[in-house]
Amino acid sequence: MNPTTVNARVSPRGGLDVLSRSEVSRLRDASKGGLHELLRRCSLAVLTSGSASDDPRAALERYPDYDIQVQQQDRGIRLELSHAPAQAFVDGRLIVGVAELLFAVVRDIAYTATEIQASGRYNLDDSHDITNAVFEILRNARVLTPHMEPNLVVCWGGHSIARLEYEYTKRVGYELGLRDLDICTGCGPGAMKGPMKGATIAHAKQRRRNNRYIGITEPGIIAAESPNPIVNHLVIMPDIEKRLEAFVRMGHGIIVFPGGVGTAEEILYMLGILLHPDNAGLPFPLILTGPKESSTYFEQIDHFLKLTLGDSVAERYRIIVDEPREVARAMERGLQKVREHRLDTKDAFFFNWTLKIQPEFQHPFAPTHENMASLKLHREQPAHLLAADLRRAFSGIVAGNVKEDGMRAIEQFGPYVINGEPAIMEALDALLRSFVAQSRMKMSGEYKPCYRLG
Repeated sequence: MNPTTVNARVSPRGGLDVLSRSEVSRLRDASKGGLHELLRRCSLAVLTSGSASDDPRAALERYPDYDIQVQQQDRGIRLELSHAPAQAFVDGRLIVGVAELLFAVVRDIAYTATEIQASGRYNLDDSHDITNAVFEILRNARVLTPHMEPNLVVCWGGHSIARLEYEYTKRVGYELGLRDLDICTGCGPGAMKGPMKGATIAHAKQRRRNNRYIGITEPGIIAAESPNPIVNHLVIMPDIEKRLEAFVRMGHGIIVFPGGVGTAEEILYMLGILLHPDNAGLPFPLILTGPKESSTYFEQIDHFLKLTLGDSVAERYRIIVDEPREVARAMERGLQKVREHRLDTKDAFFFNWTLKIQPEFQHPFAPTHENMASLKLHREQPAHLLAADLRRAFSGIVAGNVKEDGMRAIEQFGPYVINGEPAIMEALDALLRSFVAQSRMKMSGEYKPCYRLG
């Protein structure tokens, strides 16, 4: 056995005790329709938490002999790990937090496959059923907490950010934690880790227990952005669209830190929803923030949003530069409005049922070359629909950058070609070039664009 790997047997942690024989069989099935390869990839991402690479194939190349098997026992289940990364162990014993996240992977993969996708209970082409499926996955993961005031702040931002930007995310997280606010992120490094790290210190100072550091990911991204060690509730949604819906249904406000195309995708997703007429009066605090050194980044984002979606889009977000305390105070004020609105509409604190999310933001987008070339990037349509296709454009670039299937497609067929209205293409080109120049596309290695603007 390679000295950097360990063989181990792991007993359940984190709320998963039993699985049906059918679920175990599917998790062990290594055929094309089985779940074993998905389980292997996602579990390896958890075991390599803290990796400095954002190449989804790197971990499998480094640990080609790694395997995981789910064993059914009279007293429940057990995981058998072969050639697992030694970094996840201390003196031969799996780190407790890693074990919890490992069983979260098993839980979500099994539940989504059997109860959401194969049960026949949900029509995943129907908007209401998609929302119900998102709710059920979150409920099964035990992250929907009743009898709690609105206090869950979603933090978005890049996994590849400068050190001073990372330190700023910690300062903001610290101010949020001092105000008894919990943190939800995409669970990876960079701007997804910093707010959680800052909040842990503040929560400790406030002697606060039962803190929530929720990480929401999906199979296509987890291998490139493995969970950071602070995450204590991991949820794997089946695709990026359900991941994004989970953020906005469960969260009470959103803070956006500097990032790259993935962050731009998230901003466009949120604004596209808020621009829908049915959501006009719905309070949802959205704050864009970073250190003073990142002010140009937000100027570029602000310019792009106003040019593409209209000047009025700025009414739905606020930009605060280099003021962590004001960010936390503004969020706290915004959460009070959310609380009052939920009480007035008799909506749940733990899941935003009244938020209108159109099918364009819910249906999975396959970033094929044909689909990327067919996007409608022009302003002769409602702003929220343009936002939906702009979001898809950025989603495709994310896939080409860090998702295994997208990277393979680029290697086989060359860069995606994106067409659209000349003014939008010029603004998009300037924004993407700035991301490349500021090293916001990749954590490691030279960046080779996966797109070409027509």
